[in-house]
Amino acid sequence: MFKINLENRKERIENRIEKIENRLFFLVSKRVFILFSIFYSLNTQSQCAMCRASLESEGNTAKAEAVNDGIVYLMIIPYVLVGVVGIVVYRMYSKRKQ
Repeated sequence: MFKINLENRKERIENRIEKIENRLFFLVSKRVFILFSIFYSLNTQSQCAMCRASLESEGNTAKAEAVNDGIVYLMIIPYVLVGVVGIVVYRMYSKRKQ
């Protein structure tokens, strides 16, 4: 009987340790992702140097606006993908928690 109690207690302790490790991993990965997002976004620019120089030299503002709109549309895709991955991970985490 004493051996069974020790085994149950050991199993409960292992389960608690696993839960703590999962929480710690989630918190650390969340903070790393936020820091990466902040520092990655600080270094972005709207146009490359060649595109900007060619568009500034011409007087055609419609062409410059079209290039800027194209850049915005191209940047939407990575943000949507990151958002979808974030939602999937959140749902998996919340299902696992239950």
